[in-house]
Amino acid sequence: MKLNDFIDKYSDNLSSMLKNIDKKAVSAIVKAFEKTSEKGSRIYVIGNGGSCSTASHWANDFAIVLKRRNLANFDMISLGDNAAVCSAIANDIGYENIYHEQLREVLKPDDVLLAISCSGNSPNIVKAVKYAKETGATVIGCTGFDGGELRKDSDIVFHISTEKGEYGLVEDMHLILDHIIYSYYIQKGADD
Repeated sequence: MKLNDFIDKYSDNLSSMLKNIDKKAVSAIVKAFEKTSEKGSRIYVIGNGGSCSTASHWANDFAIVLKRRNLANFDMISLGDNAAVCSAIANDIGYENIYHEQLREVLKPDDVLLAISCSGNSPNIVKAVKYAKETGATVIGCTGFDGGELRKDSDIVFHISTEKGEYGLVEDMHLILDHIIYSYYIQKGADD
Protein backbone atom coordinates (compact mmCIF):
# COMPACT_ATOMS: atom_id res chain seq x y z
CA MET A 1 0.00 0.00 0.00
CA LYS A 2 1.26 3.47 -0.84
CA LEU A 3 1.77 5.96 1.96
CA ASN A 4 -0.94 8.37 0.77
CA ASP A 5 -3.45 5.51 0.51
CA PHE A 6 -2.53 4.36 4.02
CA ILE A 7 -2.92 7.91 5.39
CA ASP A 8 -6.38 8.16 3.82
CA LYS A 9 -7.42 4.76 5.22
CA TYR A 10 -6.11 5.52 8.72
CA SER A 11 -7.69 8.97 8.89
CA ASP A 12 -11.00 7.63 7.53
CA ASN A 13 -11.03 4.93 10.23
CA LEU A 14 -10.24 7.46 12.95
CA SER A 15 -12.88 9.85 11.63
CA SER A 16 -15.49 7.07 11.66
CA MET A 17 -14.59 6.20 15.26
CA LEU A 18 -14.94 9.83 16.29
CA LYS A 19 -18.36 10.10 14.66
CA ASN A 20 -19.53 7.02 16.53
CA ILE A 21 -18.06 7.87 19.94
CA ASP A 22 -20.01 6.42 22.85
CA LYS A 23 -21.49 9.59 24.36
CA LYS A 24 -23.22 7.65 27.16
CA ALA A 25 -19.86 6.24 28.29
CA VAL A 26 -18.27 9.71 28.16
CA SER A 27 -21.12 11.11 30.24
CA ALA A 28 -20.81 8.28 32.77
CA ILE A 29 -17.05 8.92 33.08
CA VAL A 30 -17.66 12.63 33.73
CA LYS A 31 -20.23 11.78 36.41
CA ALA A 32 -17.85 9.32 38.09
CA PHE A 33 -15.06 11.92 38.07
CA GLU A 34 -17.32 14.62 39.49
CA LYS A 35 -18.44 12.26 42.25
CA THR A 36 -14.80 11.91 43.36
CA SER A 37 -14.46 15.67 43.46
CA GLU A 38 -17.62 15.99 45.58
CA LYS A 39 -16.56 13.22 48.00
CA GLY A 40 -12.88 14.15 48.19
CA SER A 41 -11.85 10.79 46.80
CA ARG A 42 -9.15 9.89 44.27
CA ILE A 43 -8.86 8.70 40.67
CA TYR A 44 -6.03 6.25 39.97
CA VAL A 45 -4.99 5.75 36.34
CA ILE A 46 -3.09 2.72 35.05
CA GLY A 47 -1.83 1.38 31.73
CA ASN A 48 1.16 -0.22 30.00
CA GLY A 49 3.37 1.13 27.22
CA GLY A 50 1.51 3.74 25.18
CA SER A 51 -1.45 3.40 27.54
CA CYS A 52 0.85 4.24 30.47
CA SER A 53 1.84 7.39 28.61
CA THR A 54 -1.85 8.18 28.11
CA ALA A 55 -2.44 7.62 31.84
CA SER A 56 0.25 10.20 32.58
CA HIS A 57 -1.38 12.60 30.16
CA TRP A 58 -4.76 12.18 31.88
CA ALA A 59 -3.18 12.90 35.29
CA ASN A 60 -1.43 15.99 33.95
CA ASP A 61 -4.58 17.41 32.36
CA PHE A 62 -6.95 16.66 35.22
CA ALA A 63 -4.89 16.88 38.43
CA ILE A 64 -2.63 19.75 37.40
CA VAL A 65 -3.93 21.89 34.53
CA LEU A 66 -7.62 22.03 35.47
CA LYS A 67 -6.75 22.59 39.13
CA ARG A 68 -4.19 25.29 38.31
CA ARG A 69 -6.83 27.11 36.25
CA ASN A 70 -9.40 26.72 39.06
CA LEU A 71 -11.75 24.88 36.67
CA ALA A 72 -12.06 21.56 38.52
CA ASN A 73 -10.55 19.82 41.52
CA PHE A 74 -9.69 16.22 40.65
CA ASP A 75 -7.23 14.20 42.71
CA MET A 76 -5.81 11.99 39.96
CA ILE A 77 -2.61 9.96 40.05
CA SER A 78 -0.99 7.89 37.30
CA LEU A 79 0.51 4.85 39.05
CA GLY A 80 2.99 4.16 36.25
CA ASP A 81 4.79 7.48 36.69
CA ASN A 82 7.18 6.35 39.44
CA ALA A 83 9.72 4.14 37.65
CA ALA A 84 11.55 3.31 40.89
CA VAL A 85 8.39 2.01 42.58
CA CYS A 86 7.22 0.07 39.51
CA SER A 87 10.61 -1.51 38.89
CA ALA A 88 11.08 -2.42 42.58
CA ILE A 89 7.69 -4.14 42.72
CA ALA A 90 8.32 -5.90 39.39
CA ASN A 91 11.75 -7.06 40.52
CA ASP A 92 10.68 -8.19 43.99
CA ILE A 93 7.25 -9.75 43.45
CA GLY A 94 6.52 -9.69 39.70
CA TYR A 95 5.33 -7.26 37.05
CA GLU A 96 1.73 -8.41 37.44
CA ASN A 97 1.77 -6.72 40.87
CA ILE A 98 2.99 -3.21 39.96
CA TYR A 99 -0.46 -1.63 40.22
CA HIS A 100 -2.14 -3.98 42.68
CA GLU A 101 0.63 -3.43 45.24
CA GLN A 102 0.31 0.36 44.98
CA LEU A 103 -3.47 0.14 45.43
CA ARG A 104 -3.44 -2.45 48.21
CA GLU A 105 -4.88 -1.03 51.44
CA VAL A 106 -4.91 2.47 49.91
CA LEU A 107 -7.83 2.24 47.46
CA LYS A 108 -11.17 3.25 49.00
CA PRO A 109 -14.75 2.44 47.91
CA ASP A 110 -15.37 6.05 46.78
CA ASP A 111 -12.26 6.03 44.58
CA VAL A 112 -12.14 5.41 40.84
CA LEU A 113 -9.70 3.21 38.95
CA LEU A 114 -9.30 4.27 35.33
CA ALA A 115 -7.65 1.34 33.55
CA ILE A 116 -6.42 1.85 29.99
CA SER A 117 -5.57 -1.27 27.98
CA CYS A 118 -5.95 -2.00 24.29
CA SER A 119 -6.24 -5.76 24.82
CA GLY A 120 -7.85 -5.59 28.26
CA ASN A 121 -5.94 -8.71 29.21
CA SER A 122 -2.65 -7.47 30.69
CA PRO A 123 -2.12 -9.41 33.94
CA ASN A 124 -1.15 -6.31 35.94
CA ILE A 125 -4.27 -4.44 34.77
CA VAL A 126 -6.58 -7.41 35.38
CA LYS A 127 -5.18 -7.98 38.90
CA ALA A 128 -5.59 -4.30 39.86
CA VAL A 129 -9.13 -4.22 38.47
CA LYS A 130 -10.15 -7.35 40.37
CA TYR A 131 -8.80 -5.78 43.58
CA ALA A 132 -10.68 -2.54 42.85
CA LYS A 133 -13.90 -4.50 42.37
CA GLU A 134 -13.35 -6.31 45.70
CA THR A 135 -12.77 -2.93 47.37
CA GLY A 136 -15.97 -1.47 45.91
CA ALA A 137 -14.22 1.24 43.90
CA THR A 138 -15.65 2.24 40.51
CA VAL A 139 -13.71 0.80 37.57
CA ILE A 140 -13.60 2.65 34.27
CA GLY A 141 -12.13 0.57 31.46
CA CYS A 142 -10.78 2.09 28.28
CA THR A 143 -10.37 -0.84 25.92
CA GLY A 144 -9.81 -1.84 22.31
CA PHE A 145 -9.81 -4.98 20.12
CA ASP A 146 -12.48 -7.22 21.75
CA GLY A 147 -12.04 -5.58 25.18
CA GLY A 148 -10.76 -8.65 27.00
CA GLU A 149 -11.20 -9.11 30.75
CA LEU A 150 -11.15 -5.37 31.42
CA ARG A 151 -14.26 -4.81 29.33
CA LYS A 152 -16.09 -7.54 31.25
CA ASP A 153 -14.99 -6.35 34.71
CA SER A 154 -15.50 -2.58 34.32
CA ASP A 155 -18.41 -0.61 35.71
CA ILE A 156 -18.07 1.95 32.91
CA VAL A 157 -16.60 0.95 29.55
CA PHE A 158 -15.21 3.19 26.82
CA HIS A 159 -14.57 0.59 24.14
CA ILE A 160 -13.02 1.02 20.70
CA SER A 161 -13.82 -2.07 18.64
CA THR A 162 -10.97 -2.86 16.26
CA GLU A 163 -9.08 -5.77 14.85
CA LYS A 164 -6.54 -7.19 17.27
CA GLY A 165 -3.27 -5.29 17.00
CA GLU A 166 -4.65 -1.91 15.87
CA TYR A 167 -2.94 -0.13 18.74
CA GLY A 168 -2.62 3.23 17.00
CA LEU A 169 -6.33 3.80 16.47
CA VAL A 170 -7.27 2.57 19.96
CA GLU A 171 -4.58 4.64 21.69
CA ASP A 172 -5.56 7.68 19.60
CA MET A 173 -9.16 7.38 20.78
CA HIS A 174 -8.18 6.91 24.43
CA LEU A 175 -6.14 10.11 24.30
CA ILE A 176 -8.90 11.91 22.40
CA LEU A 177 -11.29 10.88 25.18
CA ASP A 178 -8.99 12.62 27.64
CA HIS A 179 -8.97 15.74 25.49
CA ILE A 180 -12.74 15.73 24.98
CA ILE A 181 -13.45 15.65 28.71
CA TYR A 182 -10.58 18.00 29.57
CA SER A 183 -11.69 20.49 26.87
CA TYR A 184 -15.27 20.24 28.14
CA TYR A 185 -14.10 21.61 31.50
CA ILE A 186 -12.06 24.32 29.78
CA GLN A 187 -15.12 25.41 27.78
CA LYS A 188 -17.39 25.12 30.81
CA GLY A 189 -15.03 27.45 32.69
CA ALA A 190 -15.07 29.94 29.82
CA ASP A 191 -18.88 29.89 29.75
CA ASP A 192 -19.21 30.59 33.52
